[in-house]
Amino acid sequence: MRLASRMQQLPPYLFLELDQVISRERAAGRDIINLGIGDPDMPTIPSAVSAMHRAIENPLWHRYPDYHGDVAFRTAIAERYQSRFNVTLDPTSQVLGLVGSKEGLAHLTWAFAGPGDVVLVPDPAYPVYAAHANLVGATVHHMPLEARNGFLPNLNALSPALLHQASMLWINYPNNPTGATAPLEFYREAVALCQQYDILLCSDLAYADIGFDGYQAPSVLMVEGADTVAVEFYSLSKTFNMTGWRIAAAVGAAPAIHALGTLKSHIDSGPFTAIQYAAIAALSENPDPFIHEVNTVYAKRRAHAAEALESMRLLADIPQASLYMWFHTPEGMSSASATKFFIEKAGVALAPGTGYGSYGEGWLRLSLTTPDSQLDEALRRMRVAIQGEEGQALTPEVGRV
Repeated sequence: MRLASRMQQLPPYLFLELDQVISRERAAGRDIINLGIGDPDMPTIPSAVSAMHRAIENPLWHRYPDYHGDVAFRTAIAERYQSRFNVTLDPTSQVLGLVGSKEGLAHLTWAFAGPGDVVLVPDPAYPVYAAHANLVGATVHHMPLEARNGFLPNLNALSPALLHQASMLWINYPNNPTGATAPLEFYREAVALCQQYDILLCSDLAYADIGFDGYQAPSVLMVEGADTVAVEFYSLSKTFNMTGWRIAAAVGAAPAIHALGTLKSHIDSGPFTAIQYAAIAALSENPDPFIHEVNTVYAKRRAHAAEALESMRLLADIPQASLYMWFHTPEGMSSASATKFFIEKAGVALAPGTGYGSYGEGWLRLSLTTPDSQLDEALRRMRVAIQGEEGQALTPEVGRV
């Protein structure tokens, strides 16, 4: 059989590769602690679980769902934006139900980019942005995210000639993988730029409610005029521990929401309606105490991880938000060789920075979505691998993956 030529442009998916490495190691009898993937380990918000039990009994919800999402679900998303961000949305024209935000991110690119277009993608970044730009035949322009700039792209470095070719600009704060945050002023600059050059501004807000020390992430739609150029993705996966439920929404500029909905209607249906009603309960039944409780757990883990990484002399900045610690590799190691080192010498799987782009070289990502006891054990193993049982620095011989 012959694969489509576009498949030659599609690299192996980072987490699929990581899972395969972990599976091989475990099959060989090794105990591997996986800190590589951001998949919450805590229970789903109880209101969603209770609502799901009720909704699943309704035979109406076993039929095809509304292509755009149930109006009640879209209304609940709009109400969440009103209460959380003071942003007013029309549920019927500015909110679209998604089968998880990942499919929405992918499909939006198919609706707005193609051969001859440029898609502006952060580097490092969630791999889906660049992967689907490549699949549709667009040109990916990588915008470096560097520590010296707070892991924000330098929008002033984008030339007018490039911007005239661009159809989409991706931003993601709180950021995956770096954990960086963006001030509202950055969003103002991005909105103004996209208005000037007629570019769709795509904001991935998957970590909207994961914040520490009182930090609350803004929405790009808080900027005046953003609803004319911006689409934002709001996911319940990380906030409510619902990754497996596959439920999210795209919100913002009505023409873009309409285009995404039209494309999706030729590809899939809306989310399972029973899950939408579970999501309504999660959003509507005062979720703030639950969010605070979850963030308290992550804050504790963040503190433990920061202390351990600092003792290994690996720590960069302590993040204000997201589920991740983004830190330097041990001296002399690449991202790939450090990943191999920690799997082989510590039995700990981390995500290599280069899995998110070339500017991720020299970095690793650690996820806080592991039970406390396993996280502490993983950090202990990492320290021993680097420093030895007595805390003396070692000089490991490490090959490349």
